[in-house]
Amino acid sequence: MKIAASVLLAVCAVALARADDGYRLWLRYDRMTQTPLHAAYAEAASTIVLASPVAEDSATGAAVSAELNQGLGGLLGVTPQIRRETVQSHPDLGDEGYAIDWERRDGHPAFVITANRNVGVLYGAFALLRELRLGRPLDHFALRSTPRIQRRMLDHWDNLNRTVERGYAGGSLWEWFVLPNFESPRYRDYARACASVGLNGAVVTNVNADALVLTPEWLSKVAALASAFRPYGVRVYLTARFSAPLEIGGLKTADPLDPAVAAWWRAKAREIHELIPDFGGFLVKANSEGQPGPQSYGRSHADGANMLADALAPVGGIVLWRAFVYEADARRDRCMQAYDEFEPYDGKFRPNVVVQIKNGPLDFQPREPFHPLFGAMPRTPLALEVQITQEYLGQGTHLAFLAPLWKETLDSDTFRPGRGSTVARVVDGSLSHNPISVIAGVANTGTDRNWTGHPLAQANWYAFGRLAWDHTLSSAQIASEWTHLTFGDDPRVTAPLERMLLESRETVVDYMDPLGLTGVFAEGHHYGPEPWLDKGRPDWTSVYYHHADSKGLGFDRTQSGSNALEQYAPVIAGIWRDEATCPEDLILWFHHVAWDRTMASGRPFWDEFCRHYQHGVDTVRGWRRTWDSLKAYVDPETHAHVSSLLAIQERDACWWRDASLLYFQTFSGRPLPPGVEPPAHDLPYYRAIQLHWMPGDPSGK
Repeated sequence: MKIAASVLLAVCAVALARADDGYRLWLRYDRMTQTPLHAAYAEAASTIVLASPVAEDSATGAAVSAELNQGLGGLLGVTPQIRRETVQSHPDLGDEGYAIDWERRDGHPAFVITANRNVGVLYGAFALLRELRLGRPLDHFALRSTPRIQRRMLDHWDNLNRTVERGYAGGSLWEWFVLPNFESPRYRDYARACASVGLNGAVVTNVNADALVLTPEWLSKVAALASAFRPYGVRVYLTARFSAPLEIGGLKTADPLDPAVAAWWRAKAREIHELIPDFGGFLVKANSEGQPGPQSYGRSHADGANMLADALAPVGGIVLWRAFVYEADARRDRCMQAYDEFEPYDGKFRPNVVVQIKNGPLDFQPREPFHPLFGAMPRTPLALEVQITQEYLGQGTHLAFLAPLWKETLDSDTFRPGRGSTVARVVDGSLSHNPISVIAGVANTGTDRNWTGHPLAQANWYAFGRLAWDHTLSSAQIASEWTHLTFGDDPRVTAPLERMLLESRETVVDYMDPLGLTGVFAEGHHYGPEPWLDKGRPDWTSVYYHHADSKGLGFDRTQSGSNALEQYAPVIAGIWRDEATCPEDLILWFHHVAWDRTMASGRPFWDEFCRHYQHGVDTVRGWRRTWDSLKAYVDPETHAHVSSLLAIQERDACWWRDASLLYFQTFSGRPLPPGVEPPAHDLPYYRAIQLHWMPGDPSGK
């Protein structure tokens, strides 16, 4: 009995040692396997030289030392001797770039991190630890890296009551009630995680803004957050409610051309700057989905943005003005409205205004074509806004690695002014030589212990940061990095997990929105299918987007339909206009496709459509088997959590397939093709499903 008890205790101890709650994210500095490379690493890492023109100590410098000590001690068992050297500026590294070299100093190997500013040294320290953990050969340590985009930001849709709109990982990280008196250690850990992947900005409040955050009491709370983030190079931004002069300023108008309104905003900008010297600026959602804006006073978006830009210019701030605008006008394709409203104002915005545009013309759908405004406003800095949180991709329960989605947008060629004019080059400013460049991702963080709810959703936070720093990285490289940093080097784990990640976005598209279908999500919370939704505001219904009838399916955006294709360059429009040359993964976006149309596979469209749904279900089932096979190699807590979520994902994939095909079958009148499973229930069953109080939907609808 004693022997059995001892064995049981030993097994429990091993299990506890292996358990991981996910809090460390990808910064898991566990001891590396002993190899000849390990010994060489340990020798070189014994001396770390930090070379910079900035010699003075700082909080950022202290963060660098702490990270190197923690990382090298954990990975290699080394306590490094950290030496600081003052060197000449390196113009090619800019303010945030770094160089990492393996050199001999005083007859001994050493790693040298060179940068022009302490924040560049910090990024270099994180890069060194990452490359060591990934096993880069020493003779390849001659790294040079500078960010391709200047402002790399997370947008937090966090409300002041600590709910998170479209947040699926618990409540808001910001403990507003006890700020500024108590600062959670998570603020520092959050900023550290952001810095580790090169993110340098955070909009800490929801785009559906609350003017209260601009009052002195709340600004002191924001200043405390800024202080916690500052050592890691993360600047704070705020969402500005356009009607704030009325709501908290005592004015009778918020007209941007009223001198009193402009004066109020100038004073507010100075007030914020005094509290937060490195304040980044305002993000504004105006005249969209009920938010106030300049059009309420007969003014343009340029009038509103320029007024705020003039207020921020003296204190070095910028205005991020969202282009997500649309009216409830069923006569005009909603996907065309942002272009119509903003393209005429190209060149009419102040130099410190950036127009922030979603990756596609609708609303963060699993697949959209790139937004037509990219390439159409060469005299205006344009920011790319993507969604890291999975509002339309299964939310906090589905595996969906989003790097392929973002790469699809970044690598798209706008053909404006010609070939090679990619969205990435528009955003990073290199195409039109714009002085400001911005990329923003709607954050997926929350108060769950593992930060993102779904353990594998951490990969999306990581991927966004890596692409924001260098949009030329491939999805496969990023997936490989994150998997190795998070789960270790055992190929029995890393190889199948990387395959799952890289398959996941397309799999979600298969069982939700195949072949360019879009806008068929449940009303309000957007979890689950509701393709039959036909009540209420037209552009908030599903039938507005899919146009199913007895002839076929899809939204005709050619000249015979809405003619949305006119907003793209002629080369792109010409390809997408013809059903024969339009990529099949976008065909329903641009065409009303006949049920019997022959697809590239040789199958009728209806059969191809059904098979995509089934393929999505089958792939998720395969993941469940794959993940089950990893049980012996993944810590029990993570394995159990992901297993339960994959079970939910399979259930939901079947729900999407069955509900969608039953509904569209009422139009096609065709049987399900061989290999597609019959639905578990009838259509009335699925139409009766109602969900309430979904995470990320504070309204409860």
